[in-house]
Amino acid sequence: MTATEPLPPGSIIGILGGGQLGRMLALAAARLGMKTHIFCPDPESPAFDVTPRRTVAAYDDDIALAAFAAAVDVVTYEFENVPVATARFLAARKPLHPGAAALEIAQDRLREKTFVSGLGIGVAPWRPVASRADLDSAIADLGPPAVLKTTRLGYDGKGQRLLRAPADAAAAFAELEPKPLVLEAFIPFDREVSVIVARGATGEIRAFDPAENVHRHHILATSTVPANLTAAQTTAAVEAASRIVAALDYVGVLGVEFFVAGDTLLVNEIAPRVHNSGHWTEAVCVTDQFEQHIRAILGWPLGDPTRLADVQLENLIGEAALNLPARLGPGIRPHLYGKREARPGRKMGHLDHIVLPPVK
Repeated sequence: MTATEPLPPGSIIGILGGGQLGRMLALAAARLGMKTHIFCPDPESPAFDVTPRRTVAAYDDDIALAAFAAAVDVVTYEFENVPVATARFLAARKPLHPGAAALEIAQDRLREKTFVSGLGIGVAPWRPVASRADLDSAIADLGPPAVLKTTRLGYDGKGQRLLRAPADAAAAFAELEPKPLVLEAFIPFDREVSVIVARGATGEIRAFDPAENVHRHHILATSTVPANLTAAQTTAAVEAASRIVAALDYVGVLGVEFFVAGDTLLVNEIAPRVHNSGHWTEAVCVTDQFEQHIRAILGWPLGDPTRLADVQLENLIGEAALNLPARLGPGIRPHLYGKREARPGRKMGHLDHIVLPPVK
């Protein structure tokens, strides 16, 4: 596939990962007349419920991967911890969007921060930490409080420790794996926001309105749109996200998270995939983030991201999804992910609270 050769309806999209994001991508693909093939090692993957084509195999199973590649027209992924070797293996056989280079940068916080700051975009001050001596030196430079993080495999608050005093360093360094680590200055931010941005095969870029995010126990609780930002901050956030997606030569949807401290915007992290803080787009946008991603990887023109109403996304965590009927009412749009077990901290679905316009 080239930028001038979009894939036709009826093409088969291969998706690495069978979680809720893969499920929602498959649903969006079906609306556009596409078929999907999900590859995931977990036989209970919720994405399997919405596609007849599936492969249950490990991500390092070259025989299964080769058969998967032969059965699809293009490959994408729903989470950023797909092994880079897997991505490169598939990219040698079929178009892979986003590319393996973006995956490699986003998987490693040191690479990510170096990349973003190299574009002249602000990030929290940081230091690499490969040893206890490095950590002591980093604390001396950045202070406490500071946040010690793994460079890989961290999400939803996993793989990080807040250091309130130098005395916290030894235990935190011993507990966190894998190493090396990174120490980040603690940012007393006013709010957290995110921008969901898409780049098409021809280089066109479209961004959704920034969302203001609230986390509880390190897990996203709500995303509210419009965010409490000035016009200048909104422009700066969208411009930063657009510069990142262009510099990556990216095709697909990317999530960019920011800390807002006064007039300063600092990138917290990037996610090379559709993003939890963009689920609200399904409810109130002309084109939602999932359709936008599918359009991009097919080589189709990007859709209109215009927002038609104000909205707040509420994640349903664990057993919060079990009382869904009692939560329904005017302006509430539910989406459950088909997961079989409601465990503490597990994202089971979400509600979109839509601010409906007055009836004339």
